Amino acid sequence: MKWSGRFEGYNWLALRRDLIAGLIVGVVAIPLAMSFAIASGVKPQYGIYTTIVAGFLISLFGGSKFQIGGPTGAFVPILLGIVLQFGFEKLLLAGIMAGVILVLMGIFRLGVLVQFIPRPVTIGFTSGIAVIIFSGQIANFMGLREMKSHEYFWLNMKEIAVHLPTWNMYSILTAVFCLAILLWLPRRFPNIPASLIGLLCSSIAASWLFNGKVATIGSTYGAIPSTLPTLTLPHVTLDTIIQLLPAAFVIAMLGGIESLLSAVVADGMTGSRHHSNRELIGQGIANIVAPLFGGIPATGAIARTATNIKNGAASPVSGMVHGVVVLLVLVLLAPLASSIPLASMAPILMVVAWNMSERKEFLHILRTKSSDSIILVVTFLLTVFTNLTTAVEVGLVLAVLIFMKRMRDMLTVTKVLPDPSMKNQKVKPYMVKAGHDCPQISIYSIEGPLFFGAADPFERSILDTMHLHPRIVLLRMGRVPFIDATGEAILSKIVRHCHNSGVIVLISGLRHQPRMYLSKTGLDEQIGAEHFFDHTGEAIAFGLSQLNYNKCLGCEHFAFRECAKLALPSHSQHVMEKAQCD
Repeated sequence: MKWSGRFEGYNWLALRRDLIAGLIVGVVAIPLAMSFAIASGVKPQYGIYTTIVAGFLISLFGGSKFQIGGPTGAFVPILLGIVLQFGFEKLLLAGIMAGVILVLMGIFRLGVLVQFIPRPVTIGFTSGIAVIIFSGQIANFMGLREMKSHEYFWLNMKEIAVHLPTWNMYSILTAVFCLAILLWLPRRFPNIPASLIGLLCSSIAASWLFNGKVATIGSTYGAIPSTLPTLTLPHVTLDTIIQLLPAAFVIAMLGGIESLLSAVVADGMTGSRHHSNRELIGQGIANIVAPLFGGIPATGAIARTATNIKNGAASPVSGMVHGVVVLLVLVLLAPLASSIPLASMAPILMVVAWNMSERKEFLHILRTKSSDSIILVVTFLLTVFTNLTTAVEVGLVLAVLIFMKRMRDMLTVTKVLPDPSMKNQKVKPYMVKAGHDCPQISIYSIEGPLFFGAADPFERSILDTMHLHPRIVLLRMGRVPFIDATGEAILSKIVRHCHNSGVIVLISGLRHQPRMYLSKTGLDEQIGAEHFFDHTGEAIAFGLSQLNYNKCLGCEHFAFRECAKLALPSHSQHVMEKAQCD
């Protein structure tokens, strides 16, 4: 998608659609921005700053026409952990580092790599994040006092249990009222932003009925400034960069996954096509600039992007308008936002957590009772009980190990012989049995990738039968799609062993990638060009011409149709005399 293609055919009608969509999604984004900021352990205005700066830049530089960027729930656990461990200043630096990583990923065209993260891993950590977000709002929902935030889930649960006696009836009533609106309004009026209406109605009710009895943004975090903070460069040292690099990498990976997933959803809703590498660059630029104005890490937001599309967005202008709308609200209405009860914001995040929990997908994978279920559960539990970094790392490693085992199990090496009752005398493993196995020609069918994880069983399968001292070993490799350095090394070892024992190695049906690899390593020359065949029948015919016919005399195995003649003394004598004449 070219840059100009994002605005191709743009006109006043499209601008009108973008203005309407941008206005609506901007209004929707405000309560979410503050809620995600609070859940991440920072002041609510930082979520607003993120929406303004990052939301504008993601739309301006990103690779999707309809993407809406800003703070999201996916970042909550990792951002909260950074704030609790390192402080807010280092969170901003980690965000900038993550932005640099995203830009580099886009420049080096690594957008495709996020597609290789297995679905059980993404479902596992997404569901784990949902649990953390939901549980993190229990205190605000119930109005618990003197609560301390901890990095780990079980410590936060212990904190809630200890402070349960401090529950506030007025906070609970405010939260329940907001929750009722969030659940009822979308069913009756789906086009009205339920989170905004719930926030406004519950805030007004609390101010009128419970004035001074419910904790608000102002009483907890102080008044929200009505302007953007001035540009501030963070203090950077090499030690700090090294310290924050793992967290920055996880932020970048999550941001890349979330933004590209959101872009794919937008493509499905509109029939458009996003540019994944440009999207990563746009996300990176936004995450580099936003922290300079106090913004926390941002990414593409699926729900807000869908809202943008449903309200008629025509181009990235709607996303830019959404950022400007939030800026105007900040300038004009910041003092009013300070009176919003925390109990009104808690149900919003709880509903977000419920919607992002992927519960149906979670149960679907769990019902398979397969290795994918193990990956899912391990990733989920590690996300909840340790941290997101550990969960993603372990989940990916576990997925890779299980994948390699599956590939290893796919490799089969079977000894075969022709079945004379079948058309073209196809080779089958059931033809090899006691009293029916050629002593001079051993034919093996190899199926599956010949890589480092499967090389050992391949070697054992071939060499374990070499005690029979065949004259010919034919390897049927038409179903070997791939070979790597380890597989080539094992095949080379088998070839050397055969040559040292005077055994001729033939290969049939070799596919393109293995053939090119053997050519690069020179193994094809060691085997001999004349020993490669396109079809098994040709290889068998060549092998029969290389037999020691003295050993065929009196043989009763009759493994090949030619054996009946070869076993006759007169035929063997004739063949030998002809060979001497030649």
